Amino acid sequence: MNRRNLIKSGLTLAGTSLLASNSFANKLKEISPETSATPSHRKLGGKLEVSSIGLGVQNMHRTYQTTIPSRPEMIKIIRKAYDSGVTLFDTAEAYGPWECEKILGEALQPFRNKVVIETKYGWNIDQKTGQRSPGTNSKPEQIRAVVEGMLKRLRTDRIDLLYQHRVDPTVPIEDIVGTIQDLIKQGKVLHYGLSEPGLQTVRRAHAIHPVTAIQNEYSLLWRGPEKEVLPLCEELGIGFVCWSPLGVGFLTGAIDENTRFAAGDIRGIEERFSPENLPNNLALVKLLKNWGARKNATPAQLSLAWLTAQKPWIVPIPGTTQMSHLLENVGAADVKFSADELKQFNQELNGITIKGLRLPQAVLNYSNVEAPRK
Repeated sequence: MNRRNLIKSGLTLAGTSLLASNSFANKLKEISPETSATPSHRKLGGKLEVSSIGLGVQNMHRTYQTTIPSRPEMIKIIRKAYDSGVTLFDTAEAYGPWECEKILGEALQPFRNKVVIETKYGWNIDQKTGQRSPGTNSKPEQIRAVVEGMLKRLRTDRIDLLYQHRVDPTVPIEDIVGTIQDLIKQGKVLHYGLSEPGLQTVRRAHAIHPVTAIQNEYSLLWRGPEKEVLPLCEELGIGFVCWSPLGVGFLTGAIDENTRFAAGDIRGIEERFSPENLPNNLALVKLLKNWGARKNATPAQLSLAWLTAQKPWIVPIPGTTQMSHLLENVGAADVKFSADELKQFNQELNGITIKGLRLPQAVLNYSNVEAPRK
């Protein structure tokens, strides 16, 4: 039984939950490389050392399928990630809001000083009620209030890497970086970054205080950062963290031409997963399966290994709510491309054209935004 059929037997993406049975996990191990590998370490911005594969916890409060995971199980997964060599853990104020930070803080408390926590601010969330209003909010007073709440929820005295989740088009980046510098001086923040920023905003921010990392969507399904963002990171010595490195599940092989999504699942309104575009885009999954058979790896492992092979300062942060998938993702550290293999893979990859926007236009409107000048 191949991995897709295994997943199909335990998972229906149209709203039902994964049947995470022991037999499912054991069968997955039979077709996966050993997961004894420990992710190697990389440096973001030349300073912040992290594991080559991190863990994102966005779905640990509510999954894409709209189900609510077991909190004790999520804590077990986070702690297993640490036991498996993962040291970079990603969350955000907006996830919940607040709930994923609370889960992560509880899970990491026993070994807080041995890991790197990155979280994000920037959406318009009331700091007393947790209610979210439309738009962004990176006003200096909002940032300070958000950070105080983050420290409590994460059960820590400092945030290792603090990102602006999306650029605020009403606040000069100079004011924002000035605020972050104050927080760094106070020891409440150690490093900072930007998520989905405009290129000139990055340059202006970096000129005031070095940016440690940019966090953008990047995967075999969405390669947009390759044109301008990755060259900018290389030029300025900025690390790059990939959100959605598995294409919101697409690159695992769990989605096929018959997949339909639950109400509330954002993938149901993404053009790249529409019934019209899925058949075309599944050529990418076929490529991964062919190479998986060649290298004794799952599509997910190949996807993560390809990302880490691009640059030594790129770190993917796959998210999961399944223990077996965590072990599978960590096992990607064992999958290596030779120079010839990478060249051949890329040649085949370049022959595939993905159809459909990566996100709904309303969401894309918040990407690549330039901050106003002071």
